[in-house]
Amino acid sequence: MSSTALIDNLEHLPNPFTQFDAIKSHLLPAWPQLEKTDYSRDLQLALCFIYSYNGSQATFNSYRREVERLLLWAWLIKKSPTTHLRRDEIEEFIHFCISPPHEWIGIKNVARFKNKQGGRVANSEWRPFVAHVSKLKFRNGEAPEHKSHSLSQSAIRATFSILSSFFGFLIQEDAVQQNPVALIRQKSKFVKKEVTRRQVRRISNLQWDYVIETAEILADDDANMHERTLFIMNALLGMYLRISELVSDERSAPIMGDFIKDSDGHWWLKVLSKGNKERLVAVSDEMLSALKRYRKFRQLPLLPTIAEQTALIPKNRGQGAMTSTRQIRNIVQFCFDSAYQRMVDDGMKSDSEDLRVATVHWLRHTGISEDVKTRPKEHVREDAGHASMATTDRYIDTEYRERHASGRKKALRPK
Repeated sequence: MSSTALIDNLEHLPNPFTQFDAIKSHLLPAWPQLEKTDYSRDLQLALCFIYSYNGSQATFNSYRREVERLLLWAWLIKKSPTTHLRRDEIEEFIHFCISPPHEWIGIKNVARFKNKQGGRVANSEWRPFVAHVSKLKFRNGEAPEHKSHSLSQSAIRATFSILSSFFGFLIQEDAVQQNPVALIRQKSKFVKKEVTRRQVRRISNLQWDYVIETAEILADDDANMHERTLFIMNALLGMYLRISELVSDERSAPIMGDFIKDSDGHWWLKVLSKGNKERLVAVSDEMLSALKRYRKFRQLPLLPTIAEQTALIPKNRGQGAMTSTRQIRNIVQFCFDSAYQRMVDDGMKSDSEDLRVATVHWLRHTGISEDVKTRPKEHVREDAGHASMATTDRYIDTEYRERHASGRKKALRPK
């Protein structure tokens, strides 16, 4: 049985705490189950739980994805509201997510709902799961297929975590007596324990030299288009910024006034991190020089003034701040592609391959990995906004270098 989207985007979702009746009446034609009290209450609780995370678009989207999948599975497959599900049925649902039927899998990301005659209607092309191929395969012309769908270990962990939070909420609302997710004893059936640290994905120093040199060449050739590109590339690596920390959204609007000079004359960047936590990032001398160059191009004073409201990353066309993370991804990808081609042209194809699969986030990883070699890791942790030192420790390669050095000359024929 195919599925239809239930929950619209945040900007189109009325407050379910006060406007649930309007949401319900809009969905009733497609979902007659909502005539029944149990299903109606089920949806209202789910919406209220998800809506509570409206402070972060990314968090809202993640929680909506998992809870919506559970609602669809419970209603369409089990013919039951989620509040009636038992532990064994949650296990069944996890198995379903790992291997969903063909008709529940899409091969491209599409909107859940679309505009029609002044209203919002469910998009018939939307599916709860989406098959993907690697960036490199896609660039080589391979398209996603339904059979290529798979859930990563981190995705399965996220499913457990979010659903456990959801049932915890249902307990607080007296909708269920116990948390069926917490009752699953053998989560190891689904989530494998990692026996070693995952390697941090980063580009090499040589690749970065080509990338930033490419951005400089682009800026020199077409300043109106690419001075912004050069600043973005420096900021992503030099201050370990996440892509969401550069664009304006419902949580924050990064401005030049976020650069702050303290009483010692040191510069910092105030950033709103994940979880709506503010952090200060130390601005290096070279990053400050990059900022001055960018501001000079924008015909601003070389350094920001207190509480300056100028958008940090403006749109190329029109007024105001950039709001699209996709646009930044495209900018970074253009630099990666151009740098890759320059390396190939210089006879370094084997050294350039990572640039074909690298993503924006690799720049953050690269900046942290380099800094942790020379700076106290406590300082790097604060600048990166890591919740724990264990996260920062992932970037320290000394142990691996020493371990490999000690094992490099092991003999196959011991003497």
